[in-house]
Amino acid sequence: MNRAGVDIGGTFTDVIVFDEESGEIEIAKTPSTPDNPAEGVINGLTKAETGIADLDFFSHGSTVGTNALIERELPRIGLITTEGFRDVHEIRDATKDNLWDAYEDVADPYVQRRDRLGVPERVDASGAVVEQLDEEATREVVRIFEKRGIDTIAVSLVNAYVNGEHEARIAEIVEEEHPDAFVCTSHEILPEMFEHERTSTTVINAALVPVVREYLTDLSDQLDDRGYHGDVLAMHSGGGVMTTEAIAYYAARIANSGPTAGAIASQYIAEQCGFGNAIGFDMGGTSADVSLTYDGDIEMTDEWAVEYGYPIMFPSTDIETIGAGGGSVAWIDDGGSLRVGPKSQGADPGPACYLRGGDKPTTTDANVVLGWVDPDKFLGGDMEATAEPAERVIERDIADPLGLDLTEAASSIEQIAVANMCNAVRLVSTSKGYDPRDFALVGFGGAGPLHAAHVAKQMSIPKVIIPPYPGINSALGCLLVDVEHDLSRTFIADATADVVDDIEGAFAEMESEIYERLDEEGVEDDDMRMDHELKMRYAGQWRSLDVPCARPIESMEAIREQFHDHHEQVYAYSDPDQQVEIYGLRVTGRGIVDKPSFPELDAGGATDAHVGTRDAYFDDAGEYVETDVYDRSKLGAGASFEGPAIVEQMDSTVVVPPGTDAEVERTGNLIITVK
Repeated sequence: MNRAGVDIGGTFTDVIVFDEESGEIEIAKTPSTPDNPAEGVINGLTKAETGIADLDFFSHGSTVGTNALIERELPRIGLITTEGFRDVHEIRDATKDNLWDAYEDVADPYVQRRDRLGVPERVDASGAVVEQLDEEATREVVRIFEKRGIDTIAVSLVNAYVNGEHEARIAEIVEEEHPDAFVCTSHEILPEMFEHERTSTTVINAALVPVVREYLTDLSDQLDDRGYHGDVLAMHSGGGVMTTEAIAYYAARIANSGPTAGAIASQYIAEQCGFGNAIGFDMGGTSADVSLTYDGDIEMTDEWAVEYGYPIMFPSTDIETIGAGGGSVAWIDDGGSLRVGPKSQGADPGPACYLRGGDKPTTTDANVVLGWVDPDKFLGGDMEATAEPAERVIERDIADPLGLDLTEAASSIEQIAVANMCNAVRLVSTSKGYDPRDFALVGFGGAGPLHAAHVAKQMSIPKVIIPPYPGINSALGCLLVDVEHDLSRTFIADATADVVDDIEGAFAEMESEIYERLDEEGVEDDDMRMDHELKMRYAGQWRSLDVPCARPIESMEAIREQFHDHHEQVYAYSDPDQQVEIYGLRVTGRGIVDKPSFPELDAGGATDAHVGTRDAYFDDAGEYVETDVYDRSKLGAGASFEGPAIVEQMDSTVVVPPGTDAEVERTGNLIITVK
């Protein structure tokens, strides 16, 4: 079986093709094509020797949804709400990202006020109908949307999470009055309380459906034309894959898919090397994504956002993203201080050394000047690049204005970039009660292996793991996931044995719906798995924590103890005498997909892989030092060497700085020990 995994990044589209029979792995890396992401996928697959028609499995992660939200390249949306609640979407929760910045403007709502229309109806908090839906008023609202050319409609009524009858009827009326419109109802998307969060998630999901549907249809058609007739699977933010049919309705689920694939791959790599605790450090051309795995499980979150104030309440891997990539621009602010990022040169035009029109100094340009990267070997020599433009733009924009020489300027860019990356690591570790010294750092992405050891030294992380193919690690993650769906609902009650039967009944209903979805997607009964969680909090708290539980529930007391322990770990506080409340339920269903089994390396030393030396600058040494250069493809299992050293491969470059040493593990992972 030939399996293909693809990650569509902001700068490059990465491809891995694995032949299970022979154990051969092919990788390819090609510039992304933002105007038509499917074109980049086809370009990458075409570079591999295995033909598209010979593929048996295709899974991918994509930034299409995320980019559409960032750039606001969205269709015009209509929102139907309960009369008097049309401004919930714009009022939000009345907070700001920076509370003390009086001049900061919050992001504009995704739906303008004139396109947010209310209809008379009311359901109370218990689900009882207080006022029947005014169907004629609803028809008039739908007719208004049709006249305005709006064919994407979100519906979010007050208390619909507990009784969705009125929303369902509105969907029927839309079908009758405006059959060409797509309608998205909040009680199906997110049956949870808090109208702002529910409305925001429903609106974003509705807005992305046309965008994602167009892109997936184009990709499916192009693959089909070239002979691949299987499922086109896409990663979603919760760590599984969905079929195109499911994504056609739950489009917001794939908005964080690319970084999630990287987090899954980093978990897998760390497990291969015997580490249950790992920090995933994925640095590409545009940004750096940092995730955390603790005791073998990836940390998750129930609330995330592309733009502050408009949350997406679907489960997602807990990832911190910062504007620190290889293409991040170095600049001098009004106060005369050197900054790096968040603005990036991205894929087009890219860093100056790429010779594609970039005329601003970037982190990659600094790495070239420091001797860490040989521009003649970008993408294995397939990409034209040279050092002279990098030197020129750093000299012009950074060195001369700050009175530094070229090397000092390049080193300063690198140090600031590393400081930015360390801040992201702190956000997923120390700020959440984890000690980075208890973790291994998995460095991947095109630029991650260049900086991972320096980040580890700053953060006192003892081990760094560089995967065999770090530049396409997120694509690898797409081969390691299962078909997955999850459902949640609000369920408020004291965490006592009295509610166990009610919880079991709710779980059974949710399981039934997930079984139906998996069955429609062709998953066999024996391959289905269900996981259950309770959202719990101390009575009077606002935030809740997810606590896993098994079915049947045997002891609510044991579940409460788990909650106390989890609360102590996250907040450094717990009170076993305090009343505990259940806030919600979640069921996650998985259709287990066979995972690839990768071959082990033959034993070998480092001598055969040594290809020479070159001068590279390291801040610890304060000067350029003669640095050994190794060819990654020739390093066998057990090969070891000391830094300073540089390991080159097609998809990335690994920097092993002074004060560290490296050894190749049996499956090809390079483990760097920070002394």
